[in-house]
Amino acid sequence: MESRVEVKQPTLNTSGFSDDLSETRKMNSSNGRPTNKFEDQVPFSPEIAYHQPESTMAARGSHPGESLTVCSETLGGIIYRSIRLVVFSNRLNLLMPFGPLAILVQKLTGHHGWVFGLSLLGIMPLAERLGYATEQLAFYTGDTVGGLLNATFGNATELIISLYALKSGLTRVVQLSLLGSILSNMLLVLGCAFLSGGIVFSKKEQVFNKAAATVNSGLLLMAVMGLLFPAVLHYTRTEVHFGKSELALSRFSSCVMLVAYAAYLFFQLRNQSGLYISANEEERETGDNSNDDESPEISKWESIIWLSVMTAWISILSEYLVGAIEGASNSWNIPVTFISVILLPLVGNAAEHASAIMFAMKDKLDISLGVAIGSSTQISMFVIPFCVVMGWIMGQPLDLNFQLFETAALFLTVIVVAFMLQEGTANYFKGVMLVLCYLIVAASFYVHVDSNSEDQPVP
Repeated sequence: MESRVEVKQPTLNTSGFSDDLSETRKMNSSNGRPTNKFEDQVPFSPEIAYHQPESTMAARGSHPGESLTVCSETLGGIIYRSIRLVVFSNRLNLLMPFGPLAILVQKLTGHHGWVFGLSLLGIMPLAERLGYATEQLAFYTGDTVGGLLNATFGNATELIISLYALKSGLTRVVQLSLLGSILSNMLLVLGCAFLSGGIVFSKKEQVFNKAAATVNSGLLLMAVMGLLFPAVLHYTRTEVHFGKSELALSRFSSCVMLVAYAAYLFFQLRNQSGLYISANEEERETGDNSNDDESPEISKWESIIWLSVMTAWISILSEYLVGAIEGASNSWNIPVTFISVILLPLVGNAAEHASAIMFAMKDKLDISLGVAIGSSTQISMFVIPFCVVMGWIMGQPLDLNFQLFETAALFLTVIVVAFMLQEGTANYFKGVMLVLCYLIVAASFYVHVDSNSEDQPVP
């Protein structure tokens, strides 16, 4: 026989507050019962004892996906779970041992071809995991900030490699690798995102925010302008001081481009954040988004720690990678131009590639564009000018003269992508076109002899 204990609410002698409160609760409910499902039950009853741990644990946390069930774990359990999710949850991580193996080969043999290849394979899973940690951190932000985070940490690999190359005096490798990153992001990464998203959602046409894409296209054209004038000034020999005016113009233009990118960030994140709200955020506000049940796999601080670890390990391998570029070119009989423009960006863009495809297959095309086009914008308007300024500080004469062939390839790529984005829609056919355009660019650089290097045609 079930018995229930009635607990009377204490009545204050001064105002009778509890009686008024109970009446108010009954008035606010539809059937006269209290709105809270636990208020009409006896404290410490078996029913409450069964439900209380689940409710109290799920009700806490700074983010909807961040439950405090982690608090019941020990520190060792948290570390084990985090390592299992980040390190052992992806088959690509099987390539991670190639990183230490590259360092071992460098110490024992010094064979640059093997060191370059092993470093290339070792950096690839690290760059992808860097994108994974950034994606987890993006769960705690909006789509706009999430795309910016993916672009920023996705470009960390290119920036680290460029700084090591700049420190070694390989200014041409810096130019070509950053140019290759832009071409790879705009053609290959965006093309694969459109292709994969179009195949998954073949019954409909995916849409994205056309206003944000237009602003990014304008910034890319501004970057092309910054790279075009030093090249034209050099080849027309119209400099006031030959060899000096070109470098001075590059440094001045770099400072202007850095100011423009800072203004763009302020404009996007502060003043006009509502104008560039993504389609996913609009659906979330109206309740039409069916993917709201997704939650992060690791906490915010775990994401930040893994970002730091991956960035540090990438910086170590980048030093060995840069030091073996010229030796690998001689060993493999491949021009340094092709290695810098095609092979290095393929590794550096592994994070963007994986993130853009994954978000496109989840119908989050605004984040995919923020990763691919946003990454290209960040490289052209921030990373390249930043490297020019850092070269100025280091005493390295790095300029914005990327030569006519490279500048023409960048200009045509920006024009093609701008035409693809002008409608604000995406499908698999646009993805196929962008990927095929990248194959043409890759073949062109394979047969191209750089006038500023000692590359010889491949026999």
